[in-house]
Amino acid sequence: MNCLALIIHGGAGTIRPEIAGAARAGVERALSTGWAILEAGGPATDACEEAIIQLEEDPVFDAGVGAHLNRDGKAQLDAILMDGRSLQSGAIGAVERIRNPIHLARLVLEKGEHSFLVGAGAEQFAVETGIGLCDPTELITPYEQERWAARAAELTPGGTVGAVALDAAGNLCAGTSTGGTFFKHPGRVGDSPLVGCGCYADNESAAVSCTGHGESIMKIVMAKAAADLVASGQHAQAAADAAVRLLSRRTTGSGGLIVVDRSGRVGASFSTPHMTWAVKTTI
Repeated sequence: MNCLALIIHGGAGTIRPEIAGAARAGVERALSTGWAILEAGGPATDACEEAIIQLEEDPVFDAGVGAHLNRDGKAQLDAILMDGRSLQSGAIGAVERIRNPIHLARLVLEKGEHSFLVGAGAEQFAVETGIGLCDPTELITPYEQERWAARAAELTPGGTVGAVALDAAGNLCAGTSTGGTFFKHPGRVGDSPLVGCGCYADNESAAVSCTGHGESIMKIVMAKAAADLVASGQHAQAAADAAVRLLSRRTTGSGGLIVVDRSGRVGASFSTPHMTWAVKTTI
């Protein structure tokens, strides 16, 4: 059996002291959920999806329930799942009535004619594939509603969530899910659901999930940059560090990422004050 590996992140940013413990507990729960799947011989795609669902259901993070609200006071969600074996990916953007966007991304990956669906079209695909639509108010927590009502000027934690995994068959998978930035323009889609930017997986190199300032991460195609560094021979940790340095050198934004390579070596790096993450491997 190949080495197993799983890393979870709960977003890069400035974590408020009062939620730091809850954020740590949240990523640990997600790690346990995904690890149980890998340990039972399950695929990396299942491990990443189920781990991220745990985080989407946790209002501490900016994904699913508790996502940041846009200028219209709505939660518009993005997510992606990518299979390193086939290089196939499924992504959705700017959905408002999907409680677990990573699950819809999984269905786009496996059943969709296209790789990326947005807005009403993504929600229509959800209905066609058997996913019920939620009331948009289910996604809004009192804290986010109060922030929106007050037009808070100071942005709190990124909170984008992600997972990368290596399963017993040697397959890699990466997933990322987010509510985006606070008070964003309606229809804004950041790096998270974009192949090579917020997420990338290739069995010949690595699986990567990114978090941080999306517009900056897109400029350097950060997830693919990290995977390419692994493919060139760098250790996963060295590749993660190099990708963050590149982000700082070439843009004004900050962020972080998690990486697992095809040998089960892992890496995590960030240039923000904090990034909540957790890891488990059999190495």
